[in-house]
Amino acid sequence: MSDRNKGILLLLASAFGFAMMSALVKLSGDVPTVQKTLFRNLVSAVIAFGFVVYHKERLFGKKEHQTLLLSRSALGTMGMVLYFYSIDELVLSDADMLNKLSPFLLIIFSAAFLKEKARAYQVIAIIIAFIGTLLIIKPQFNFTIIPYLAGVLGAVFAAGAYTILRVLGNKEKFYTVVFYFSFFTTIALTPFVIWFYEPMSGTQWLYLLLAGAFATVGQFGLTVAYKFAPAREISIFFYSTVVYTALISIFLFDQIPDVLSFAGYFTIFGALLYMFIKNNKEAVKH
Repeated sequence: MSDRNKGILLLLASAFGFAMMSALVKLSGDVPTVQKTLFRNLVSAVIAFGFVVYHKERLFGKKEHQTLLLSRSALGTMGMVLYFYSIDELVLSDADMLNKLSPFLLIIFSAAFLKEKARAYQVIAIIIAFIGTLLIIKPQFNFTIIPYLAGVLGAVFAAGAYTILRVLGNKEKFYTVVFYFSFFTTIALTPFVIWFYEPMSGTQWLYLLLAGAFATVGQFGLTVAYKFAPAREISIFFYSTVVYTALISIFLFDQIPDVLSFAGYFTIFGALLYMFIKNNKEAVKH
């Protein structure tokens, strides 16, 4: 099998891992969002800890990278709490699609903070994605809009975290970064979980522990995939998660997205596909 195909298979597996994580978080039911987020990250921290120890790497990275690692972890924690809240309150595929705005927001942040010039086609893709977002949200300007805004804000924080990861590059091992983030989230949310703690049934424990395991599969699959092939060549396959969550919404939760939501999915995916094709053409030119 070619390296490119290995990368594609890993991205499909990664997308399935993240889709299952979302489904299990939703299945765990009436548990506070911070509690769900903590348990998901606790599992990731334990697994990443094993990788760090096995490879004899630093648990908390190098001293000169602490500001970047802390900032990435803080933004990632906020993004995950908001994403999990939107999962609880919205149709699963709606929450997932809003979270997929982060690549477009990353372009804006990279232009603003990393001084990377946004190309014309990227600006067009951002505008198209924004239209798709409005189709999903269907703004009514009452309390029903709050979970949608949480979903969008979660994508904003995620894009901020990815921007910092761009700066960090390969200066730290990926399992060190995953452990640092998961450990930070666990420590940061523990006081809130103690305050708002709700006892959980055995089934809820199982769902959240499995959510953490599937999230780790997603995280590592995503990271390893890009070691086989450049992101510009294969990244579009990661968005198969939208298909997975739409099917899970329909068959597991009996939630059928409305016509406008489907139109929004196709619009945002169309923007992603357009950007993917243009990125590859740019790469061929250079």
